[in-house]
Amino acid sequence: QVQLVESGGGLVQAGGSLRLSCAASGGTFSNYDMGWFRQAPGQEREFVASISWRSGITYYEDSAKGRFTISRDNAKNTVYLQMNSLKPEDTAFYYCACYTGLYFSRSYSLSGAYNYWGQGTQVTVSS
Repeated sequence: QVQLVESGGGLVQAGGSLRLSCAASGGTFSNYDMGWFRQAPGQEREFVASISWRSGITYYEDSAKGRFTISRDNAKNTVYLQMNSLKPEDTAFYYCACYTGLYFSRSYSLSGAYNYWGQGTQVTVSS
C-alpha cells in the first residue's frame, strides 16, 4: 500500500511561486509513475503534470506548460511540482497521485487510471 503526503501549498500573490512536494512511502517509489492533479471548488479534478519513472518523460496540461515543472528524487521518494508565474485561476486543491499500471503514456492525464492518491494541499493565488 502506497501512502502519499503532499506539502508546500499556501497563499501566494499572482506572479509568485510555490513548490509542492509529495512524499511517498509503502512501495518501490522509483518504479512508479507520478502525477499532479488539481480540483477547484465546483469543478472536476483535472490533470496538471506527470512524470514517467522509466523514461523520465514529463507531461503537462496546456496551461501549466512553461510555468510548472514536475520532477522527482527517487532517493528521497519525493516528487515535486515547481509552480511559477502563478495566476488566480491556479487556485485549487492539488493532489499527488501514483500510477502503477503498464500504459502510462496513454493514461498519464486520466485521474481514474491512478492507483493511489494523497490528501491534497491547498494552493490559493490572490490577484
